Amino acid sequence: MGGRDGSAPMNDASNRASLGAPTGADDDRDTVPVSDEQDWANLDAWLRREVPTLEGPLRVEQFNGGHANLTYCVSIGATELVVRRPPFGDIAPGAHDMAREFRVLHGLAPVFAPAPGALAFCDDVSVIGAPFLVVERRRGLVVRDEIPAELSDAPDAPRRISMALVDALAELHAIDPDAVGLGGLGRPEGFVERQLAGWHHRWHRVCGSAETGLFDEVHRRLVATQPMSTRVSIIHNDYKLDNAMFTAGDPDRVSSIFDWDMATLGDPLVDLGTLIGYWKDPSDPTDRAPTIDLDMTGFPSSHEIVERYARAGHDVEHIAWYETFALWKHAVVLAQLHHRFVVGDSTDDRLRRLGEHVQPIVELADSLLPS
Repeated sequence: MGGRDGSAPMNDASNRASLGAPTGADDDRDTVPVSDEQDWANLDAWLRREVPTLEGPLRVEQFNGGHANLTYCVSIGATELVVRRPPFGDIAPGAHDMAREFRVLHGLAPVFAPAPGALAFCDDVSVIGAPFLVVERRRGLVVRDEIPAELSDAPDAPRRISMALVDALAELHAIDPDAVGLGGLGRPEGFVERQLAGWHHRWHRVCGSAETGLFDEVHRRLVATQPMSTRVSIIHNDYKLDNAMFTAGDPDRVSSIFDWDMATLGDPLVDLGTLIGYWKDPSDPTDRAPTIDLDMTGFPSSHEIVERYARAGHDVEHIAWYETFALWKHAVVLAQLHHRFVVGDSTDDRLRRLGEHVQPIVELADSLLPS
């Protein structure tokens, strides 16, 4: 079972060679006991068929970050792998695309250091109930609720972390998609228009006939004021601080970027807008990023983030529109996550409180949208 793009299956010799004993710290703070019921024996058998050299007992833990895709640390003997699959329950069309994530990482990993190596993809849902991919296990530090001490002890750590994050984004956007086999990843012409229509549809799919007047009004204004751009890059499509990882003691380099299942070809300012859309601002009337509980003291402003990105030669005109679009889209994401809890598709209690943030974020988007 190789990748859908015709790449080598997991039992290719070069892929086997990349699966070794874990390196780095022995700290497992990023994993917790598994809370999901899945057929781990089936996964164990599948992995051993794909990698005959695996030996030892199976151990599965769950990564404790993230709110949507389910990500597991799977250990067989001394070898650690990362397995990712979509969440349980109703899935929005085109969301949580594990085949896409495999394809993107397979193309990017050789040329873009923060992209983890893609090792295998399985579309046989009889194994664990959904398509899944297997990637290399990297160890490092995620900045989510606080800056870990192994990073915060460095001078000016918040600024250095932030600038490394922006520099990695600028580097990603400079990659030629054709040169890495991703020229056919998406349809860049009309990308933003399709995004506007698609996220609008997702909102109504979750909210049904509920009163959504302001959300629809912001959508109308976004469509009416959309900037016309011809720039095309590989975009991550959910670029934010807690989708990145840093090596202990090195706040100047992003060592890994996660969650590539929505990556595509499109306007790169969508990524920059997403980043600053999540960037908490003390002047905001509401919490624009309720899934990120981080004290932003010492972090640069979103204006400085934009300036740093522009230094790499990228155009940042109309970034205010892209920030507004990101906030409007984020309201949909929160509504989807809250809906998953309400209907019982998830028992993650963190999702319970997200519903109360949806309308204030729509109101913030409305207040920031350029006329």
